[in-house]
Amino acid sequence: MNQEELSKLSDQELLEAAKNFKPSPIIDAFFIGFLVGIIIYGVAANAWGFLTLIPLFLIYLLLKKPKQYEALKKELKARNLFQV
Repeated sequence: MNQEELSKLSDQELLEAAKNFKPSPIIDAFFIGFLVGIIIYGVAANAWGFLTLIPLFLIYLLLKKPKQYEALKKELKARNLFQV
């Protein structure tokens, strides 16, 4: 979600989105490590290709999640809403 999409949400929808979108750094770190392991195994097995690109894309999505959460927190702060 970008800033424009967040500004179109009602206060209640914004609070629900904040509750459901909270990142969990331990689980994200585990999945990133697992995906990096898949990439290393693929390189060691000389299997460069589409199956190497999928973990890279998933790592990108996991790293993008905290940035989206920061935008959500910024919108909550702008509306003087407090997250439960």
